[in-house]
Amino acid sequence: MTDLRNYALVTGAYWGFTLTDGALRMLVLLHFHELGYAPAQIAFLFLLYEFFGVVTNLVGGWVGSRMGLKITLFAGLALQVAALCLLAQLDPGWSVLASVAWVMGAQALSGIAKDLTKMSSKSAIKLLVPGEAQGALFKWVAVLTGSKNALKGAGFFLGGVLLVWFGFRAALLAMAAVLALVLVLSVLSFPKGMGRTGGKVKFSRILSKSRDINLLSAARLFLFGSRDVWFAVGLPVYLSAGLGWSHPQVGGFLALWVIGYGGVQSLAPVLLRRGLAGGTPRGGTASLGAFALAGLTALIALGVGAGLSPRLTVVAGLALFGLVFAVNSAVHSYLVLVYTDSETVSLDVGFYYMANAAGRLVGTLLSGLVFQAAGLVGCLWVSVFFVLIAGALSLRLPRGSRAEAR
Repeated sequence: MTDLRNYALVTGAYWGFTLTDGALRMLVLLHFHELGYAPAQIAFLFLLYEFFGVVTNLVGGWVGSRMGLKITLFAGLALQVAALCLLAQLDPGWSVLASVAWVMGAQALSGIAKDLTKMSSKSAIKLLVPGEAQGALFKWVAVLTGSKNALKGAGFFLGGVLLVWFGFRAALLAMAAVLALVLVLSVLSFPKGMGRTGGKVKFSRILSKSRDINLLSAARLFLFGSRDVWFAVGLPVYLSAGLGWSHPQVGGFLALWVIGYGGVQSLAPVLLRRGLAGGTPRGGTASLGAFALAGLTALIALGVGAGLSPRLTVVAGLALFGLVFAVNSAVHSYLVLVYTDSETVSLDVGFYYMANAAGRLVGTLLSGLVFQAAGLVGCLWVSVFFVLIAGALSLRLPRGSRAEAR
């Protein structure tokens, strides 16, 4: 039987973190766009955030297996509070170089915080759901992932609104205070030893020895790179500079996109049930979803390039992209837990989300560079290329779950 109390505690802490994470990204992006920074310069502000996400996921799983997922979760929340407070000290009188260096450093802390929190929360679900209940595992993973993304979307809107209402510094300090309260409540509520293996795990085990995990991780890298290559920098700047939208409008649109994306993820088990004849996703499900996403993205790129209405191509087209991407992402999040064991869950999930963070890193960098050179259309064609690679890698995943093979 699923441990609902501890599931609720993990999910609540993850929700609190995610709301501030989404708001922080929108605050930084819109604030520095308002100051006149070019898309490529804005992308560089997030590079250390994404880079340290790669490092954190790789090492964090090993730390979690030795010290317990509770410790890594608390550390993630605490580091995010510190990052918010550091960003609030940014002085408008500093030079561009000093400002960029300060923001990149604070964003590095936030990147560590984000992936410690995510790795801890996703790994905990494997331990809280019985190993034989594959249908239940898919359901609870989808609920956690979907609700997280819905709240991240709400955070995007919150960031745009807070920037207009309170300004950059006051908004950051308010979010730090709320997240500090979440941390205190979590410390007082969580059970001891959650996620700890009970033995000494060698550091060499941070690299996955599983072929299935390695293939899925590589596919995840290109899947999330395909999203962030247009979403991270290109789309917000396009909406603001290209279409003349206000900060709340940009934040509101991205919020609705991510909220809808999260809602679809939560409903993924229901949406896939008929197509899977009541079964659970397998490797073929991931490859089919990736190829469908590639075709859809190509159509959006052709529409934008042909000068069709932005409402039809950008708003409606990217809404459909979000729907297909959300289902595929939910399938990936489920498969990584099927392919791993309870004894190595934090190590395998950490390695998998290391690849996820690497995809975001590459996508974020390319989003600024490609948008500056070739606009949103260029970003979308790079996205098509990335998602085709993800589909090709997914073709090599097992057609049955590892649990069934035993």
